[in-house]
Amino acid sequence: MDIVGLDSLVFGVDDIGACATFLTDFGLTATAEAGVFEALDGTAIRLHRRDDPALPPALPSGSMLRETVYAVSSAAVLEDIRAEISRDRVVSEGADGSIGFTDDAGFALRFRTDRRRPVTLPGERVNIPGQPPLRGVNELGVSPEADLTPRTLSHVVYFVPDFARAEAFYAERLGFRTVDRFTDVGPFMRPAGTTEHHTLFLIQTPPQMTGIEHFSFHMAGPTGLMQAGARLSARGYQTFWGPGRHNMGSNWFWYFNCPMGCHAEYDADMDQHDDQWVPREMPPGPESSQSFLMQLRQKWAPMGPRPAPRGEAGATAPAGAVA
Repeated sequence: MDIVGLDSLVFGVDDIGACATFLTDFGLTATAEAGVFEALDGTAIRLHRRDDPALPPALPSGSMLRETVYAVSSAAVLEDIRAEISRDRVVSEGADGSIGFTDDAGFALRFRTDRRRPVTLPGERVNIPGQPPLRGVNELGVSPEADLTPRTLSHVVYFVPDFARAEAFYAERLGFRTVDRFTDVGPFMRPAGTTEHHTLFLIQTPPQMTGIEHFSFHMAGPTGLMQAGARLSARGYQTFWGPGRHNMGSNWFWYFNCPMGCHAEYDADMDQHDDQWVPREMPPGPESSQSFLMQLRQKWAPMGPRPAPRGEAGATAPAGAVA
């Protein structure tokens, strides 16, 4: 089934104002349609009031994620999904021709023909000794005027009560492939229509925690990720994890707490895999979760008196340094 990736995530929230402010501070663009916040390609977060009767029922956990919407390549793919899923559950049809149903963990899903806009802007380019410059002469690598709008909705992560059952549903019913996995935790999965390392990650948790752990948007590159994360921090939002770089997927990451009851991630430079890739398995833990991890600190510049070696009397910190 040619499912090409995520289209949007739909949330039912109590404080639309706070959530809208976060999403615009995150870098998404508020559209003319109320409650819709887009990346450059039109993939989006959609906000509704928690009690909006148009939303699918909430999960028993109270998770604010109410629906995950995927894009497919054609109407024929929609019909293939409808035929497969209607064998054992109700499939609803939206006024726009989309179809909806619930997966085996209780998450509401919707599928629609792809409407994403092509993004033709260049990504981050680097100059490497021994190779022709990828960034030309007099072309700056860092600019305060850089466009930090996220490029596209990258992936979503679910807490599920039975990852093996959830994995089987996405693999056997919707054609997702497992790319890598953490032992006894869950798989990273991609649909057939993309080579992205993952658009879905499943994490085993107790049933009462079922819901969304985080969503992520791709940035143009690591520099854009770092600039966007620094900007969001400066606006008072709290880092949950990062910045750093993962092992599984190799993507740079920076996670923030967000008011939709989950975490929001910037990512950049994710691995791509085809069907020849052999899935890896790693035990969960700090060593397997990231290749490296950094910690944000206030900016400073070593322009004051040179500090004495550690332990010597009279050592002073550089001007502007944070103790």
